[in-house]
Amino acid sequence: MIAPGQPAHNRLRPKISMLVSYQLPFKFEPDSLKADLGRVLSTDWRPHFNRPYYEGEWKALALRSTTGQANQIYRSPDDEREPMDTVVLSRCAYFQAVLKTFQCPVLNARLMSLSPGSTIREHEDHQMGFEYGLIRIHIPIVTDERVKFFVGHQRLSMKEGEAWYIDFAQPHSVHNLSDASRVHLVLDCTVNDWLRALFPAGQVPAQLSEV
Repeated sequence: MIAPGQPAHNRLRPKISMLVSYQLPFKFEPDSLKADLGRVLSTDWRPHFNRPYYEGEWKALALRSTTGQANQIYRSPDDEREPMDTVVLSRCAYFQAVLKTFQCPVLNARLMSLSPGSTIREHEDHQMGFEYGLIRIHIPIVTDERVKFFVGHQRLSMKEGEAWYIDFAQPHSVHNLSDASRVHLVLDCTVNDWLRALFPAGQVPAQLSEV
């Protein structure tokens, strides 16, 4: 996600990714995801910090953060502290199991909710991608065919319980035209050999330091 005050047009990364999106070979149980979502308290959520980039209500909470606090929904790229589980995650056994599925460091894990009628305006995220050794994975918990998610100017359809890599350095936007809040579990993962092996050979770039 763009850091506070960072303009969307400030391109910090070459456009060398080959995959705009890719469905990972995991299928999580939608009912179990929703059961854990039901253990989240209304007071756990906080508004997303990038207020100029959305209309309506976009909110989030951390399941894992470098402070161990659920209200730390942004992790700076230069924050080298070890991530810690938050008290919200401690209440959610299935979310814990989902995170353990990923045999790579999960530096940040959040729930992100977009209310009915709300829009995330088109923007790009920076210092995020295989080139930087850090990728973002979305797992829909509550979604609807009326949610319109665009990445690289193409619509991406994700179903509940699926896991998707998305290249968020591409222009992307979301329009929730449904009558329910769209909620995703969002993981920021350090790229290692296990994670790279999930993708088609030759379809992901090396880290910039390796080029």
